[in-house]
Amino acid sequence: MTGDLSAFKPVLGVVLGSGLGGFTELLHVTERIGYHELPGMPESTVPGHDGAFLFAKLADKDILVASGRNHLYEGHSARAATEGIRFMYECGVKKLVLSNAAGTLNPKYKPGEWMGISDHINLTGKTPFKGGANFHDMSEVYSPAFREQLATAARKRKFALHEGVYAAVLGPQYETPAEVRMIRGFGADAVGMSTVHEAMQAKALGLEVAGLSCLTNWGAGMPGASLNHDDVLAAGEKASAELGEMLAAIVLEGCA
Repeated sequence: MTGDLSAFKPVLGVVLGSGLGGFTELLHVTERIGYHELPGMPESTVPGHDGAFLFAKLADKDILVASGRNHLYEGHSARAATEGIRFMYECGVKKLVLSNAAGTLNPKYKPGEWMGISDHINLTGKTPFKGGANFHDMSEVYSPAFREQLATAARKRKFALHEGVYAAVLGPQYETPAEVRMIRGFGADAVGMSTVHEAMQAKALGLEVAGLSCLTNWGAGMPGASLNHDDVLAAGEKASAELGEMLAAIVLEGCA
């Protein structure tokens, strides 16, 4: 850490998923702190995840960006994987956008489009609250008002932004066709390997949360399905500009 961050007042926090690092090119970064510089913060080892906090300006407003995240499949506990959310909270973040790359399970939601997360299904069997009687209410994790702000920004810019349920699995392997059928049967519209624990931790801290899934591929067994991490990164990079426009819109329009 090289600069004085005491004057930094973030109006928004953003966690970037696989391939979405191109969003950072839209920012004026004033300070970069690698995850390895923070005690207790695991390093990100996944391609497409930078592994740093960016203290930045977007539309002349302070925003704090987690460029990349830590996943359970890297060997981290859910508690360790959500260390970044607690750091962002300590830095003053009150509104948080969690983005990810996900496989679409809904035939009406095409790869290359976005889905706002209305709710989630945690299929990992893990929680960041393990170790005590931490009975947090998860009945409304994703803020309806914040979701509508993003939807409005997308409509104005003619982006396809669907809304649906996100299911999280442990990974790192992709799902089998049978697993995809099961997850679809549970009511999920998209599936991925992140986000839910961060959302749970943010909700417990009192943050206003919105989730955005960049739909990068069809789920296994669906027509046109192709499961390759390089394809996921490429789709994410293509969608980064749309993410930037949506987030800039809510900052510019005074919603953040």
